[in-house]
Amino acid sequence: MEILEATHTTQSPAASDKIKVALAQIAPVWLKREATLQKVADAVELAGKQGCQLVTFGEALVPGYPFWIERTDGARFNDPKQKAIYAEYLEQGVVIEDGHLDGICAIAKKYSIAVYLGVMERAANRSGHSLYCTLVYIDQNGEIGSSHRKLQPTYEERLAWAPGDGNGLRVHPLGRFTVGGLNCFENWMPLSRAALYAQGEDLHVAVWPGGLHNTEDTTRFVAKESRSYVISVSGLMRPSDFPQDTLELAEILENSNDFLANGGSCISAPDGSWVVEPQVGKEVLITAELDHAVVRGERQNFDPTGHYSRPDVTRLVVDRKRQQLADFIDAE
Repeated sequence: MEILEATHTTQSPAASDKIKVALAQIAPVWLKREATLQKVADAVELAGKQGCQLVTFGEALVPGYPFWIERTDGARFNDPKQKAIYAEYLEQGVVIEDGHLDGICAIAKKYSIAVYLGVMERAANRSGHSLYCTLVYIDQNGEIGSSHRKLQPTYEERLAWAPGDGNGLRVHPLGRFTVGGLNCFENWMPLSRAALYAQGEDLHVAVWPGGLHNTEDTTRFVAKESRSYVISVSGLMRPSDFPQDTLELAEILENSNDFLANGGSCISAPDGSWVVEPQVGKEVLITAELDHAVVRGERQNFDPTGHYSRPDVTRLVVDRKRQQLADFIDAE
């Protein structure tokens, strides 16, 4: 895998202000959970050997984005073809409680590297037969710190994904930084962003299935609004990335171009300038050294949930309870 390195620091000599991050722009082994997790593990290890403290991956990377829907008449109701593909998608989903991410957690602990990973979660507390687009944060001790289920699936995603809840709207300490993340179009949702800003977020991770059209504007806008570093990390998907035993492969490929997802991973500084411009069309590990002193300097004139907020006038209420259908009260 190609490695691209960048640096964005001030003249401050304080080593404690610096953090090295990585963006792993890779393709899944589509609808193959274990094979895709092995690619993720290899990328985490590579980032760890590069001395990174954080490595990020695209939305729904494990086991892959539902590219079939718009290419196989996915809105047809009660269709045997759609049922068969969904059944396989569900079977390859990630059940966190079953230890599917234990291997990634072990590598994170070995290299003392935090991980943001997009998965399709087969949620045990919601019967295990629906899928949630979940952004999982694994800390430098190899512990899962949060699992954020996408609040609102976008457009055709609603045919495969269930809406999530606010339980994962959380941030995490990482060196001098406070890191948080959102899935895809959640990064356009002002109140979701504000929920993270209010917790002190100054390093924002936006995960995408892959697409320059998603990252080239949003990344810089969110950076300017939040006065934070923003990492946009995307997946990649080419026709050659589909396994030969993929259901309805011929129809999917007939209705696809050279890229189903072309990447676009990038990093913006707190002033909206590029640290790394969008990278398109290739698997790459992007690394960059970021400097917390830059964040502090940009907050001097604008801090959206600090000195430039008016909580006496406008406030946000966030419900972080994990939603489930039933609460069981058993007799002792």
